[in-house]
Order: sequence, then structure tokens, then C-alpha cells
Amino acid sequence: MARSRNSSAAPKLPDADGHFGPYGGRYVAETLMPAILELERAWAKLRREARFKRELHEWLVSYAGRPTRLHFARRLTERLGGARVYLKREDLLHTGAHKINNTIGQALVARRLGKRRLIAETGAGQHGVATATVAALFGMPCEIFMGAEDVRRQSLNVFRMKLLGAQVRVVESGARTLKDAMNEALRDWIATVTDTFYVIGTVAGPHPYPLMVRELQSVIGIEARRQILKAVGKLPTAAVACIGGGSNAMGLFHAFRNDRRVALVGVEAAGHGLETGAHAASLTAGQPGVLHGNLTYLLQDETGQIREAHSISAGLDYPGVGPEHAYLRDSGRATYVTATDDEAVEALALLASTEGIIPALESAHAIAHVMRAAPRMKRSDVLLVCLSGRGDKDMSTVASHMGFTLE
Repeated sequence: MARSRNSSAAPKLPDADGHFGPYGGRYVAETLMPAILELERAWAKLRREARFKRELHEWLVSYAGRPTRLHFARRLTERLGGARVYLKREDLLHTGAHKINNTIGQALVARRLGKRRLIAETGAGQHGVATATVAALFGMPCEIFMGAEDVRRQSLNVFRMKLLGAQVRVVESGARTLKDAMNEALRDWIATVTDTFYVIGTVAGPHPYPLMVRELQSVIGIEARRQILKAVGKLPTAAVACIGGGSNAMGLFHAFRNDRRVALVGVEAAGHGLETGAHAASLTAGQPGVLHGNLTYLLQDETGQIREAHSISAGLDYPGVGPEHAYLRDSGRATYVTATDDEAVEALALLASTEGIIPALESAHAIAHVMRAAPRMKRSDVLLVCLSGRGDKDMSTVASHMGFTLE
């Protein structure tokens, strides 16, 4: 099933059935197929429609806060030695993460399709907050599905969603994390498909979601490519981003995928360590299988049962990954590495103390890789890192991990 690592780069678009090589596709209940096909037709039209693109751009600029800044992490670079580190500051967007790029776009699609109600799954809560935000903005009822364990870890974001007018549906099944929330959201969608639009938060799920989310998030890389050329006069040596489902990474990578000299590096959550089995590194330690409507790399046992993932970061705590990342892995165009919980917390603390920037635990995994890689590189090298979100939501988790108790 896997392609040779010497094969050519992934195509710009999936095929007509939504496959990136062998990955992707549409594995959904028959009840959902009409809605999926309707969405596919709508997106094929809207992604080229000048009026839609203009409306999306206007909301991204006037409401979300684009373009985001490119920051030269001078003190971090000096501390690490070696490569110069630049941060693409998606954490500066309204709601505090890159998720708003996608939710604005999908809400606009929902309105074009005449769907009145939005639903979404969330792990770290940022996609839930971003969905609740656009629902409030456009006057649409909204329900967010969130695992009970993530509700406990991300109580601040749960309150934000409720304050924004969304109903939070707490999921008690399974490990009570992101996978289980997505299961429940899909069940709801099957029952309410006539007037409900499912806002999927990452580059996974049935086609056309991986394509649509990638294209809505590609603004990250488009801006970053222009900004890094202006800042240093050349393309980066590597573009680095954390990987859960993979939307911020694909948003960054897509603009550089044809620049063969730019390495694409995704950083997965190694949790307590790959050897313990308590991790969320699907691309590093998983096998191909079907979950949530698409064929991709999954954490599964020898009988094909999905294994529970673990990460200190609720947004990376998922046993699968977007199918385009699976194809990029097999083609050799992108490299996927890991960072443990301990390494992520150490990276978060280092970025905070050197740059005055507190990243989300998700983004801290990418910084952890930079801490390892930069010292081995030359001063002429440039590492471009997607700082996908800010760390306000994670302070209780980080404090607990470091042995502190917050009042």
C-alpha cells in the first residue's frame, strides 16, 4: 500500500474520489453521502468563485487579524546557536490559534448551502472556540462535542465556548478525548444532516474535507513564504510544524511543497515515549487503516482495533492523521519526527523565557524539534516554525506537569 520514498511529490489535488495516493477517500454511512457530495460540488465551485474568495479574504483581514506577523526569534536563536529561527505567529489571530482560518471559511460555505446549524468536534478546545465564534458572528446555533477528559484539561476553553453561545456536549465514551468527540459528532450529523453543517477542524475526514481544510489553511504558508523571502532573501532550510490531525502543518507546507530544497518537518506527540505505547505518533508508529471517513495512518493493534492515543496536548491526542500527510510521508517529501510531553513543556518554558511568547502545548512540540535541530545547523540555515496557537489554555496543565498548583 505504501509508496516508495523515492517516488515523486504528492499531487496538488487529490483524485476525483479524494485520494492522495492510496490515502483519503470517503468511508461514510450511506445517509451522509448526499451531504458529502453536495459539499464536494459546492467547494469545487466556491474555491474558484471570485465573490466567495473576496468575502473570505475580507473576514480574515478585518475579523481574524490576517496577515499574521513573522517574528525572528533572536534570543532563542542565540541560546540555541546554529540556524536562525523564525516564527509564523498564528497565535496572534482572533481566538488565539490558526483554527479561525478554517472555521470562517466553512461557515461561509454552510451559509451558501443553506445550513442553519453548526456542529464540531474539539480536543484542545481551540477549534471549538473558533467554531462557536463564527456561529455567534453569523447568528447560527452551534453544538461542540468534546471528550470529558479534554473538558477537564481545557476548562477555560469550555467556558469560552459557552460564553459565545455554543452548547458543549460532553462525551463520556472511550478514552473521552478527541477521537470519541469526533465519533459523537459524526453520529449527530447522520441524524441531523438536512439542516446541519459539520465543521471538521483538521485535514482529515471524508473527501472533500482534507482538501477544503488544507486550502483554507494554506494562507499560512502563502504569507510565510512571502515574508521569509523579504526577511532573509531566500527560502527557509526547513518548515516545521506540530502534527495532530495536521491542519496547521499542511497550511504551512503546501506553499513550499514544490520547493525541493525546503525540508518539510512535522512533529508528532511522543507522549510518555514511543516505547511505552502512550503516545499519539500515528505516522511514526502507526499502520494504514480507516477511521472517521478516510484511509490513513492510525494507531491500532494487531487485530485492527484503534488504540488510545496519549499526549499532554489535548489537540494532538488523536490516533490518526490527515491522509495527505500519510502520502507526504510515503513519498519522502516530508519527514515526521516526535517530541515527548517533557520535551514539549521544556520547549514551552524556553520560548517563554527567551522571547516573551507562551506557545500552546501543541506548538511547543515543534519548538522542541527546533531545540534539537538548530544547534546542528549552520548560521546561514533558516528554520521557519508555525506557532499555531497561544498557551493561555494550557497553563493549568503545564503548571501541574511542573509541580505547581494554581489557585
